[in-house]
This record gives sequence, C-alpha cells and structure tokens, in this order.
Amino acid sequence: MDEIAVLGVGMHPWGKWGRNFTEYGVAAARDALTDADVDYADVGFVSGAVTVRCGYPGYVAGSTFARALGFTGAQLASSYSACASGATALQVARGQILSGACEVALVVGADTTPKGFLAPNEGHRPDDIDWLRFHLVGATNPVYFGLQARRRMDLYGATTDDFAMVKVKNSRHGAHNPSARFTKEYGLDDVRNSPVVSDPLRLLDICATSDGGAALVVSSMEWARDHGHRNPVRVAGISTVSPTYPDPVIDLPYLAADSLAGSTTATVGFKESIGARAYAEAGLGPDDIDVAEVYDLSSAMELDWYEQLGFCAAGDAEQLLRDGDTAIGGRLPVNPSGGLGAFGEAVPAQAIAQVCELVWQLRGTAGARQVEGAQVGITVNQGLFGHGSSVVVRR
Repeated sequence: MDEIAVLGVGMHPWGKWGRNFTEYGVAAARDALTDADVDYADVGFVSGAVTVRCGYPGYVAGSTFARALGFTGAQLASSYSACASGATALQVARGQILSGACEVALVVGADTTPKGFLAPNEGHRPDDIDWLRFHLVGATNPVYFGLQARRRMDLYGATTDDFAMVKVKNSRHGAHNPSARFTKEYGLDDVRNSPVVSDPLRLLDICATSDGGAALVVSSMEWARDHGHRNPVRVAGISTVSPTYPDPVIDLPYLAADSLAGSTTATVGFKESIGARAYAEAGLGPDDIDVAEVYDLSSAMELDWYEQLGFCAAGDAEQLLRDGDTAIGGRLPVNPSGGLGAFGEAVPAQAIAQVCELVWQLRGTAGARQVEGAQVGITVNQGLFGHGSSVVVRR
C-alpha cells in the first residue's frame, strides 16, 4: 500500500470541560495546521469522526468542523465506527489522497461526554442490541471489561496485581503528558484500595469518559516533498477489519458469542486480525515495532493486546509487563502517552490521539515520555459491532 505523510498533529487537552465538542475539534485542527505549516485553504478534504452524543452536528462532524473553521469548498465526509471512528476517518482521507481526489486532508475527531458510563441514546428500541444490553441485563461497558479480565485470569493465571501494574506503569507515563486528564502517579496500593466496579476490576483499572479533541493533517508524499517536508512520519498501514464468522469470544455489545456447532473457528481471532492487516499493508511485523499505543479501556485489556499484536505468545503478557519491557526504557514501550487510564475516553478522538502520540514519538519530541530511537509504531483499538482499528506509522 502506498504511504501518505503526516504533516501535522494537534490535540485539545482531555478533561471534563462541559463545552461544545466543536470547540475541542477546532482547537486541535488549528494546532495541527500550525504544526504542519499548512494554510487551511490548501486542505482539499475534511474527514470528521462522528460523535453520537452531541446532536445532529455530531452526526455530520466533517461539515461541523469545516463550517467552524470556515467553509472553503473542500470535500467532506463524516465517519462513525464507535471507538474506531478516528481510524476510519483517517482511512477515508488516505483513500482520497491516494486516488488523486485531493493532495492535503484534515482529519478531526472530538467529543463531549456525559457523566458516568456511556449509555445508549434515548428511545425505545427493542431491536437494537446495544439498547437491549443496557435495558435487558444492565450490561454497561465495564461489565464486559470484567468478563474479559476474568477470562484472562482463568486462561492464563493473571492476577489483580498484574492489572494494577498496568495502571501503575501508565500513570507513570501519563504524568508527563500535558494533554492527559489524569496526571497523578499511582502505586499498587492505590489501585488495590480503589472500589470494585466490575469484579475483578477496580475503579483505577477502568477508564473514565472524557471531553477532548485530536486532529491530523495528512498529504501525498509528493505534496509533502514539494512543500519542504523531507522526512515526515508516514502512515504505512491502516486496518479497519471486521470479525470472521464464527467468533466464539463474546464482545461488546453482543449478549452471546457465535456457536461453533457444525463449523470450525477462524484460524486468526478478530483482535489478532486487526493488527495483522496493518502489518501486512506496511510490510512490517511485530519485531519491527518500537512503540505502541493500545486501547486500554481496562488495564486487563492492555495485556490482551500485547498478545494480539504479536509482541509475545498467548499467556506471556504478564511476564512482559513484570520484566519492564512495556515501560518507557523497556524493550517495547506501550502507551507512553499514559493510555486511556490517563486520558479517559473521548470516542471519536481517541484513535486519532493515538496517532498523534506516535508522531511525537517518531519525531523525538515527546519530552520526558520519549521512547529513545523510535522509528516504527502501531496503534490498535476496537469499536462496537466489530470495527477493528490499527495504524502503523514509520519514519
């Protein structure tokens, strides 16, 4: 797959600001344009990641951001893939650039979230599985996180202290991130003493919901070279794969897994296939990765991603963590940004924010959280209803 250049990145700090999501997206977009040294008038395509919590302007996010920045006649698109929305918006922008429809694109995602757990939109929809899981069995997102954590304990002998160690590591990273919402460093006892939310997970094991925004300015490699960007960070691979039937592992928002009766399971599981597609597009593999940003909706989930991205064999993630390999200064730092534990989740912005962090890391401008010598990075997350999301970037 041909590469595109990342010319600029920008973020509005995460928090619980209570303002219109457009404000966060516009601030991030302006920062990204400044970082890229690109005039907004040169942007031929605006790709917005949709939020479903902010009324109609959130559904047409591409247009909302373009209007707030000033309509220029640029082409627009708005994409929704739940937590994978940002990667989908980037993929759409890449397609526009590689097809020749535009040379420069702006990718933006932002959200304003309610207090507490994310919940379905209002209304009576008994044919909507996401509505049903809340109203039929009361299964908020942390219920699934707890089930997945318990599965890991049963399969591989993980302990609650292993989960707590993920939080401790990421809080140490996030303490140095000015865009993070939570910058306090936690110890094991802090996690152990926090309230149980969804057994075996405690409050500090689970990410909050947050407001925030992130943006990227991307272009063709030719346009980048012609405008003085001699060695930009490049998007080398993007994955937005779906599961393969049958998928025997229950996941958000479903109430049951696929039956294996009369069929055989896929040779590669859904979450393993997410990174595999991005690796294949980039012509790279797990051994080439220097730094990773993974979707730690819970601390236990980060351990799963180590294995699903091929960083270690199944059941070995805990040892990778205990050996310090995934901390800054280790062999393969994971979530140097602090991850979702430090940010909280601003759904359409999160996959874009992951790419922002990797761009800073590959440029060598991440400050106290810098991963030395980073040249190749990967992001991964997953959206409701089978939306995979992974981006490989390289120098």
